[in-house]
Amino acid sequence: MNRTVDVLVVGAGPAGLAAAARLATAGAGRVEVLERETAAGGVPRHCVRPGFGADARGRALDGPAYARRAVREALRAGAVVRTGVSATGWAGPLTLDVTAPTGLERVRARAVVLATGARERPRSARLVPGTRPAGVLTTGELQRTVGRFGPRGESLGRRAVVVGGDPVARGAVRTLRAAGVEVAAVVTGLPSAAVAFARVPVLTGTVVAELLGRGRLTGVAVRGPDGRTAVLRCDTVVFTGDWIPDHELVRARGLALAPATRGPVTDHGFRTSEPGVFAAGNLLRGVEPALVAAAEGRAAAESVLELLGGRPRPAGGVPVTAPAPLRWVTPGLLGPEAGPLLVRPERRLVRPVLTVAQNGVPLRRERLSGTLLPWRSVRLGARWTSGVDLADGPVTVAAEE
Repeated sequence: MNRTVDVLVVGAGPAGLAAAARLATAGAGRVEVLERETAAGGVPRHCVRPGFGADARGRALDGPAYARRAVREALRAGAVVRTGVSATGWAGPLTLDVTAPTGLERVRARAVVLATGARERPRSARLVPGTRPAGVLTTGELQRTVGRFGPRGESLGRRAVVVGGDPVARGAVRTLRAAGVEVAAVVTGLPSAAVAFARVPVLTGTVVAELLGRGRLTGVAVRGPDGRTAVLRCDTVVFTGDWIPDHELVRARGLALAPATRGPVTDHGFRTSEPGVFAAGNLLRGVEPALVAAAEGRAAAESVLELLGGRPRPAGGVPVTAPAPLRWVTPGLLGPEAGPLLVRPERRLVRPVLTVAQNGVPLRRERLSGTLLPWRSVRLGARWTSGVDLADGPVTVAAEE
């Protein structure tokens, strides 16, 4: 089946739904959202905790409530949200091959918004050796298991080890405890945990060296900062954090990737290297809060509306990089549009001096009053890049301790 739409949005998480709602409200024509899961809403629908803004009455929203509201807003605006539908590849510029419950489709659009989000690296991608027993999960798999079977400890095991020391790990601990699972320990390679874990031992500077057991996990071997190993007995291990953009469609189309984030390179208008293709949300870097991803989706929609209205694409752009001890900077391209930068460090940096330089010539230098943390981004306002010459060479954002 060959079909044509005005805007095709791939991914019905916070960014995709926010983009679709804004586009449909603005009269962008037929706006269609594809979601491979059986329900729309993205990761928030599995996060039963506050931290997703508030409703019209000022009441705090948890993840599922936030996801339901985002879906309602997109549908009420006139967007079409299709679940259980996967975009499997490209058939040409702005044309995607799609697998739906009704069969194969080829959908052509005037603009494509990629909002496929990010995922946690599984055990295999982390290169953790050992056997392949049951009971090895990521946070997402843990949440989906609880969402499907309810808070029943028997579906998860009785004793768990959580790997990671950031707020995502704390969420995993909370989910396990609600399911009646004892949390034996939190293991993190960081020198200190990012958050507090009440009544749970935290092993810092420690890595999982091996998974043990056949059929079902029986324990994990851990190696401490002194090099010695020990075995933690458990029947479940949850690997948290270590996010990577879900970038298969980006790679399949050959769009430019940012080496540090492995997400597509975009400018402040969320334009990728291919005209008519936009990217927003955690596909860009993995991972920011849902409210940040949704704001990016709305901003990307504005650029899509400009394209549909006939405004020419801004020419050129200056690449932006961030060497160690910074991990990455986004967006990866500076154009004529002013906008903020998001920067994230590789490790904890106390009151660092941040610098912006172009072709080695300093443009700005400022000491931050706070601490940069590897699980949280810092936002640099548009003033940080106000002196950039778009006809000159690359820009570097660096940190000095």
